[in-house]
Amino acid sequence: MVNKEDEVKRNIGSLIFIAVLALGTAGQTPGPPSCTEGSQAPAYGFWTWAARTQVKVYLLESNFRSEEIPSLLLALRRWNEVSDLTGSGVKLEYQGTTAGPLSCQNCLTIMRQPVHNTRTRHGAELSVYRMSDAHVTKYAELRIDPMVSSTKALTRVVGHELGHGFGLFDCYSCSNRSTIMSQGLTGPEGPTSCDIAQVREAYKYLNTRSRTDLSMPVVQIDEGEEPVDDDTPVVVPKP
Repeated sequence: MVNKEDEVKRNIGSLIFIAVLALGTAGQTPGPPSCTEGSQAPAYGFWTWAARTQVKVYLLESNFRSEEIPSLLLALRRWNEVSDLTGSGVKLEYQGTTAGPLSCQNCLTIMRQPVHNTRTRHGAELSVYRMSDAHVTKYAELRIDPMVSSTKALTRVVGHELGHGFGLFDCYSCSNRSTIMSQGLTGPEGPTSCDIAQVREAYKYLNTRSRTDLSMPVVQIDEGEEPVDDDTPVVVPKP
């Protein structure tokens, strides 16, 4: 026969255990995702758009079919959605079409042009024209090879190249799902949590350079990469 007093004590003890367990877990939140540079996250340190600017985006006339344009604009929207989270404050605003590449301040021209070949094997490239202080972009041109034809691939490729404009390097050793800067035409269509974290660091670095030592050397864009795997941006001094 169970003693009622013992049963009450046992129930109270169980309630105390449950309460302690709840207190021990209630304040816990999932930790940040693993963003180890080189395996889940790209390195950063490239030239970036100036913080809190509006980048005016144009498409070269007659280069894209009407059904392709929404895929291009989706890539812009994905980066705009995380603008505050990255700390860049940069917005990519579609302005329409242009008859030729533009060299205006904070302008980006997207166009079709042969890029893929047996040496580079990449489907797009970004050419950056820098400001005189060597780490802020004045304007840029994004070239997409005609071989990139599917709408999903277009979003992926444009999103990847836009990542270079936010200071991110290629990361071919990274997981295909952890960063938009990994290799290939499949994977995330927009920046991942690891990309957001790295862009945030890139802009902290930019801000530090802006306030301190502008003579500090910029990271070499091709360091550690073989040409066959390299689609890091081409940097061109301001004409």
